[in-house]
Amino acid sequence: MQVVISDPKIGKAYKVEGKDTEASALFIGKRIGDIVDADILGLGGYLLEITGGSDKGGTAMRKDVSGSARKRILITSPPGYRPKEKGKRRRKSVRGNEISTELAQINVKITEYGTKPIEELFGKERGGGT
Repeated sequence: MQVVISDPKIGKAYKVEGKDTEASALFIGKRIGDIVDADILGLGGYLLEITGGSDKGGTAMRKDVSGSARKRILITSPPGYRPKEKGKRRRKSVRGNEISTELAQINVKITEYGTKPIEELFGKERGGGT
C-alpha cells in the first residue's frame, strides 16, 4: 500500500511504500477526513489528514459514500467523474470512504508539522518530491 503525503506549504508530494503491517494497520478502518499520527511512517511530530485514495483498479474513493466496498452510484462531480458538460450525470463505480486492505494508494496531507522539516526526512534517497 502506497501512502502519498502532500505538503500544502511547499506544494510537493512524497511517496512512501507502506508495506509493513504496522503502517497499514495505522490506516485500516479510518475514514476520509480522519487525522492520524505519522510516527510509524518515520515522521515524528507530524499529523496527517486522510484525503482519499484508490484501489488496485484505479477506482477512486469518495467521502460521501459510506463503507469500504466498491459501489455504483449516479454522480455529477469529482472524484470519480469529471463531466465535460454542465449538468451531465453518469453511473460510475467508486469506493467508499473507509480504508481497507483492498486499497493500493492512500492520499494524505500534512496538517501539523514536526520539529524537523519534511525535506530533511524525505531526501533524494526516498524519491524526493513528485
